[in-house]
Amino acid sequence: NLEKRYKDFHLFVPFWEWSDTGVTALVGPSGSGKTTLFQILLGLAEADHPFVWDFKGENLAALSVRERRLGIVFQEDRLFPHLSAIENCLFAYRARNTVMDKERLGQAKGRIGELFERLDLSGFEHRMASQLSGGEKQRVSLVRALIGEPRVLLLDEPFSGLDVQVKGRCRELIKEVIQGVQLPVLLVTHDPEDVEALANTQVEIQKGQIKKGP
Repeated sequence: NLEKRYKDFHLFVPFWEWSDTGVTALVGPSGSGKTTLFQILLGLAEADHPFVWDFKGENLAALSVRERRLGIVFQEDRLFPHLSAIENCLFAYRARNTVMDKERLGQAKGRIGELFERLDLSGFEHRMASQLSGGEKQRVSLVRALIGEPRVLLLDEPFSGLDVQVKGRCRELIKEVIQGVQLPVLLVTHDPEDVEALANTQVEIQKGQIKKGP
């Protein structure tokens, strides 16, 4: 029962169920409502009235942005340029964990190291974000999204700013990591190659309405 009206646009999702694991791709043309729906789920925009986003019996829509515990990789680079790759990830970890001791910090660094290795980022831990390539930034952004132990992982056109060769490699690496985490993942994209490479399920949005995909 998610609804949002603009002047001549009406987003209405009476019911939509995702898989508990794997990647659900949300596709649709420009102006179809993808961005509006995504922003409402993130808490960056408000629906016209309360709606229910049920996650294991808890309504995420009724929680604050922080309490929703969502992992997010945006289309554009949102790393802090003055921090290193690992500092960007630890910043996100600290933001989600109010109690921080030496043991937990060590565990977080260990987990970040594992993810960096799996994403071909070993040796980049202390490189400043401003010195990373586009593909490296997106992979660091994925680590940052996962280190906070999110309930749901949301990917917003994560490869759109990369060249073709880098896109392919990033898709491979990110697919491998996603397969290792038991999370529902929503991929918002207009690129059929993203869907082909990553998605287990596809749904389409047209004129603010969710349609059953192939």
